[in-house]
Amino acid sequence: MLFCDTSTLAKYYVPEQDSAAVRMRLDGEDRVMLSELARAELMAVFHRRLREKKWSQNEFQAAVRQFNMDDHGGYWSWAPLDGIIVGQAAQTYTTLPAEVFLRTADCLHLVTAIHHNFAEIHTHDVHQIKAASILGLKPVTLA
Repeated sequence: MLFCDTSTLAKYYVPEQDSAAVRMRLDGEDRVMLSELARAELMAVFHRRLREKKWSQNEFQAAVRQFNMDDHGGYWSWAPLDGIIVGQAAQTYTTLPAEVFLRTADCLHLVTAIHHNFAEIHTHDVHQIKAASILGLKPVTLA
């Protein structure tokens, strides 16, 4: 089982660089866990492609349908985004070095992985990659 963030999940559904490697790796896993936050973030990625006219309405709807089918089929395992995770994320900022840039959503993904005892996080997010090591996680980028 592996843990991935939204940047990796998005590559599973959005054809871009590294998408083939991501699909191959995730399809080879018996379980892939993500923070529940990734559900909303993925829909935002899909909507952005629609808004920026990179996808037609039909392409947007097809991606949403495919994700929903995969989700309802149990392909993804969801770690709850609860008060404990949010509290741990807030606490993380009190000890984070001043020079580290870490957005709230990225912190929530990292803390979720740590909370569920993962040693690695599969991510393609530059800022999250840098922060992961500081928090004791090994960032893995599939390429």
